[in-house]
Amino acid sequence: MITETTTDLHEPNLYQGVRGYAIKILNRIDRTDAYLDKLLEIELKNSNLSGTDKALLFEIVHGVMRWMARIDWILNGFYKGQFSKVVPNIKNALRVALYQILFLDKIPDYAAVNEAVEFVKKLQGQKYADLTNAVLRNIIRSKDVIRYPNPEEDIVAYLSAYYSHPSWMVKRWVARFGKENTEKLLTANNNKPNHTLRINNLVTNKEEFQKLLDGVNLHYTESKYLPQFIKLNILTNITDWEYFTKGYFTIQDESTGLPVTLLNVQPGHRVLDLCAAPGGKTAFIADLMNNTGEVIAMDRFESRLKILEKNLSRLKVQNVKTVALDAMEFEDAEGFDRVLVDAPCSGLGTLTKKPDLKWKKDLGDIRKIVNIQYDLLRKGASLVKPGGLLVYSTCTIEPEENENLVKEFLSENPGFELVKPSSAIAEELVSEEGFVQTYPHLHGIDGSFAASLLRNY
Repeated sequence: MITETTTDLHEPNLYQGVRGYAIKILNRIDRTDAYLDKLLEIELKNSNLSGTDKALLFEIVHGVMRWMARIDWILNGFYKGQFSKVVPNIKNALRVALYQILFLDKIPDYAAVNEAVEFVKKLQGQKYADLTNAVLRNIIRSKDVIRYPNPEEDIVAYLSAYYSHPSWMVKRWVARFGKENTEKLLTANNNKPNHTLRINNLVTNKEEFQKLLDGVNLHYTESKYLPQFIKLNILTNITDWEYFTKGYFTIQDESTGLPVTLLNVQPGHRVLDLCAAPGGKTAFIADLMNNTGEVIAMDRFESRLKILEKNLSRLKVQNVKTVALDAMEFEDAEGFDRVLVDAPCSGLGTLTKKPDLKWKKDLGDIRKIVNIQYDLLRKGASLVKPGGLLVYSTCTIEPEENENLVKEFLSENPGFELVKPSSAIAEELVSEEGFVQTYPHLHGIDGSFAASLLRNY
């Protein structure tokens, strides 16, 4: 078995180039609770990589995270010994190389192997470099005949390995959606994410913004459900464009606009966004209110509110007041016309964009977070005026966090009733009971949930 060497993993010159950075990031994810996007952001900021290399680094680390179960299934089959016990440097060098071999056409197999071998040689010595070389060349010779679990014998094991999702998640979804729909959902989760933009009507309008996109030859598709959103046809460093800095748009999935649309805010309203950071929904609320009335945006962490304030400033939002406070401690005698409870959740609707989430969550996380969500919903309910609307939303597709929780709340709070969405929300997104629910494989946007509750008294 390979044991950890005394190599200083923070030695900057050991992790050179795109693959070196990729291995460094993947090592940290293995060892800590850190999230991929945060680690990637830090490395990109501190590196001197070119634009093309930054894009490749993004592709590789997201790709390894997305396909980790399939990659590890294959490596387990070809590695003599317990692959799971291998030190992170070698394990992640093999994963990075195999991701390139299996999924990236532009990088020749021999180049992916050579990079991995050189890296392992530098950090772990010739013996392990030879081992890396042998494992990868063996896989290349056999890659067209790799065997996965037999779906006839164990459908969960097959879907989990082949589509790279944890088995507890696959088991739940097969029970709820059936084999065929689960396969479609897993496939959609493994798609590369789109860039969806929300046009900021406080600064521009759709017609003007589309002309600007045409002017720089950025191709786009009309959004499917909300007119304020458009989808770029290619991934690009859109934040480098001058009109991002000028606040003409923000990057935001269309699903996040649904609870805001459901809120039905009007100019002059008093609105509370109870879990506001990083502020995408807050800014959309302000946009729909034409910068009138008052929006209170709350988050318990000052650091998250600073990001929110920076975003709001860029988007020329002027009617938002931020409050750094635990939501459960907030008191307000006046009450609000509208309250949005965009609750912290398991995030299982966002796996296209955040593939590392599926490896960081388990059933226990869902059970734990439901209590927090319920407390936040009750708190939001106490702050909405009679005749006002409370919208509860998440970015997950799990019933415990969504419809089950809202039904429980309604059974205990007869002063509230579920309001069916207006025609502003497409019928195909609304369940028979009146909940808004989106799924990546059905609607082409993130999985999300929203419910509109009217306070009668």
